Amino acid sequence: MSWLDEIKWDDKGLVPVIAQEALSGDVLMFAWMNREALQKTAELGQAVYFSRSRGRLWHKGEESGHIQSVHEIRIDCDSDVVLLKITQLGHEPGIACHTGRHSCFFSLYKDGQWIATEPVLKDPKTIYQQTKPS
Repeated sequence: MSWLDEIKWDDKGLVPVIAQEALSGDVLMFAWMNREALQKTAELGQAVYFSRSRGRLWHKGEESGHIQSVHEIRIDCDSDVVLLKITQLGHEPGIACHTGRHSCFFSLYKDGQWIATEPVLKDPKTIYQQTKPS
């Protein structure tokens, strides 16, 4: 039996994945992987996810340059969630979110509303223009 067979994939062949910064412990993002994405992540040592909106594999940083170097791949006790311990690399190290922030989890619920608790480190319009061909 392959290590991939030990994962409890959902009915679409996906598993939820949490990307956690290895040094700080910050949870940077949540995404999905299929079997091929998890296999490629293990082979490359860089995060490769399955984009449900695009319907294809998505190598984190393919457009933004914000690559995730993977140090550890873990599964939870039920084998139905993957945790990646990563270092966020790229043109602007430390940006994991497509909004130009460090983490996708920047909104805090307080007093009946959501408050942005992290600054935009770089305007996303400039991030995604950098890597697209002219």
